[in-house]
Amino acid sequence: MRAAVVVFPGSNCDRDMAVAFERAGADVTLVWHKDDHLPEHTDIVGVPGGFSFGDYLRCGAIAAKSPISRSIIAHAGRGGYVLGVCNGFQMLTETGLLPGALMRNANLKFICKTVDLVVETADSAFTRGYAKGQRLTIPVAHHDGNYQVDDVTLAQLRAEDRIAFTYADNPNGSIADIAGVLSANRRVLGMMPHPERAVDPAHGGTDGVAMFRSLVEGMVAA
Repeated sequence: MRAAVVVFPGSNCDRDMAVAFERAGADVTLVWHKDDHLPEHTDIVGVPGGFSFGDYLRCGAIAAKSPISRSIIAHAGRGGYVLGVCNGFQMLTETGLLPGALMRNANLKFICKTVDLVVETADSAFTRGYAKGQRLTIPVAHHDGNYQVDDVTLAQLRAEDRIAFTYADNPNGSIADIAGVLSANRRVLGMMPHPERAVDPAHGGTDGVAMFRSLVEGMVAA
């Protein structure tokens, strides 16, 4: 399985994400944001956390206009998989690959801690390694993680089982405690918590391992 992890100016979790994919058995390539194409036969694109372009304008807004972003959009349009974490989630909403927007945390403070998540669906390539209702402990580190959608979109996300994760104790004010959402075809996942920071015992927990392992094993089997 081939994974491409995008690097923007200000990314700080690109290596973490690459290591998480590699440990799960993927062949990983780091791709610079000015590249206008993804490596041939890329199966999944990882859009990492950090502070792309210093979070100027809006978090993820400038990154969404980078040359590589056009290729990510095209990859998703062909049914390719995309995982956006934290700043990557923000970028995916800016491109329109996922609905909603990420706003300032309700308390207007940067949050950096581990949180408990609830798996809301196991029906996706990203979450099939978990059980619905399972609790995970995953780190968060963000200032703009307050996920918001309108009432119609929220109802649609619920009806289509596209809420991937919720917070057990909402740290940022996100509507309906949402921590991660899926695209309509279930092949794009955006989430604020960092599963790539929970893949080694030295991280304090390994609850992120099952996500990367199920992605890689599922695509290899296919």
